[in-house]
Amino acid sequence: MYYVYILASKTKVLYIGVTGDIVLRMHQHRTRLVPGFASKYSVNILVHVEACGDALDAIRREKQLKGWVRRRKVELIEAGNPGWRDLAEDFLGGRSDPSLRSG
Repeated sequence: MYYVYILASKTKVLYIGVTGDIVLRMHQHRTRLVPGFASKYSVNILVHVEACGDALDAIRREKQLKGWVRRRKVELIEAGNPGWRDLAEDFLGGRSDPSLRSG
């Protein structure tokens, strides 16, 4: 399973990414293990996530979303997550360390 995700900062700066391990990727974003845009701008709140069957589908969807204007991205987020709740809790179960995940 692969995931396309949108992260937001507290000031609603957006970041779109793709991963095969959403738990590990969220840990990397939250601990700023990977330098780049998301760590520079504190973009670490998971506000939208989509599961894809394979990597190519996920990459295609990521590119599609990145091509959208901001308004459309916000509409997508708010359609499924009107309060911009941090969806990472659904994956992490309150744990920030991926080595602690169950299953």
